[in-house]
Amino acid sequence: MNTPSRAADAGLCGCPVCGLVCDGVADPGRCPRCHCELHSRKPESLSRTWALLTAALILYVPANILPVMYTQSIDSGSAGREDTIFSGVIGFWQSGSWDIAAIIFIASILIPSTKFIVLAVLLVNARRRRVRRPALQAQLYRALEAVGYWSMLDVLVVGLVTAVVKFRGVSEAEPRIGILFFGMVVVLTMLGTLAFDPRLLWDSPSRHPPHG
Repeated sequence: MNTPSRAADAGLCGCPVCGLVCDGVADPGRCPRCHCELHSRKPESLSRTWALLTAALILYVPANILPVMYTQSIDSGSAGREDTIFSGVIGFWQSGSWDIAAIIFIASILIPSTKFIVLAVLLVNARRRRVRRPALQAQLYRALEAVGYWSMLDVLVVGLVTAVVKFRGVSEAEPRIGILFFGMVVVLTMLGTLAFDPRLLWDSPSRHPPHG
């Protein structure tokens, strides 16, 4: 089976800003139209992605351990309650708010965990440079990009619940430090996804030395 030719083999390079396909440009070079710096592959892609993914994994621990919301009922006079992401899911589920519980579980637990696993698998395969079914893994990367932006739903839900609770006037609700760590996790995973160069999945060891 013949391997399809690549733009890099033909001396072509696409500009990431204006989209111009440039011919005979050195790596690195400059786009003749917008003067953006051109690279056949993202510089240090694997190293930067690993660093961002590792930082996100470290911050994901306090994001789940520390409380993300504080609630207190005004009329009962009882002590307030601080909830982590997981205890908040359980609390919403037990109170009958299954839709909110499902959104928080998917956006705060399922999606980040899946992103960590998929991105780590792509990084390992790109480093080994012997990728099986690269088209499938490229589809996984595109799905990773599309789904990643919805991870901020948890932060939005906390803000929405806080506003609704205060609007009713029967209790008080405030966000806690855990939501800040979770927001940082979302940003770092998004940056890690953008730093990864999926074109590395199509490179064979005989064509180019390892990147990143």
